[in-house]
Amino acid sequence: MSDFDYHLPESLIAQKPAEPRDHSRLLVFDRRNGTITDAHFYQLPEYIHPKTTLVMNNSRVEKARMLFGNIEVFVVRTVNPDTVEAMVRPGRKFKLGKTVELAQGITATVIHITDDGLRVLKFNLPLDHLIYEPFKQTPFPPYIKPDESLAERYQTVYSKPEGSKAAPTAGLHFTHELLSKLEGKGINKAEVTLHVGLGTFAPVKTEDIELHHLHSESWIVGEHAAQVINSASHITAVGTTSARVLESLPFKRGFVSEGDGATEIFIKPGYQFKLTDSLITNFHLPKSTLLMMIAALMGYDEMCKVYEHAIREKYRFYSFGDAMLII
Repeated sequence: MSDFDYHLPESLIAQKPAEPRDHSRLLVFDRRNGTITDAHFYQLPEYIHPKTTLVMNNSRVEKARMLFGNIEVFVVRTVNPDTVEAMVRPGRKFKLGKTVELAQGITATVIHITDDGLRVLKFNLPLDHLIYEPFKQTPFPPYIKPDESLAERYQTVYSKPEGSKAAPTAGLHFTHELLSKLEGKGINKAEVTLHVGLGTFAPVKTEDIELHHLHSESWIVGEHAAQVINSASHITAVGTTSARVLESLPFKRGFVSEGDGATEIFIKPGYQFKLTDSLITNFHLPKSTLLMMIAALMGYDEMCKVYEHAIREKYRFYSFGDAMLII
């Protein structure tokens, strides 16, 4: 794990997205010759493979965070309409068997506590009841100051089904105009769905990364998307979540088929990519599994070189930060 640590000045953690979306910066890394080019995201058509197919995660972030005064309930998984697995704060209020009054007319009973401290809560009203709406908030990452005025900027312009606990951030840089420009250049696209869970961002706690286990995330690939992927001669994954879908798809006679499933795939150096040729991604946290995936695609030494360049050139990091294209 310590091999994937680096120092990032706090001033480089982006608190707000670029305006407009595609005016974020774009670092282009060419694996063939090891060159780094500094550009802007709206210049993507100039650098992307001319015959590539973009594979994009269209999952939409749900308002999984609920604040009831000084009590927080973060829904990790919905078990049924009135029962969830959740992170809670303060934990001392949520003892096994206790019913907690969260707000007038809203109670939650702790029916189980998991090994990792999550509470299984049974609410008195189903979670789709309008009574919860005033308490729901966008689950911004802890390094971004919560600001509901930015809630829609924490969604991609092509987001559709709700289910993610965090945004597939590489897609945040796209505008409708840029997508139209890419389409005009003959760039195909396929939309897949992977609902981003908190497991992707969970810290690696073991020095030996082989001992780390990723939590499962659900994915869906429709018939049209499968056809587009199968006909592609070159694929650019938009984000690590799209790459996880691509690398998790089962093959039959050399082709993928429509379907759904769950993936626990942990891509780290030494992994051989099956379908991902290029990748658009943001700059990731130290010691994260996402950083390990980047090292698997571009090479460990190359990753170190690129991140040193990005810090020196003051690129903006993390969810609302700048982007990188690995070709």
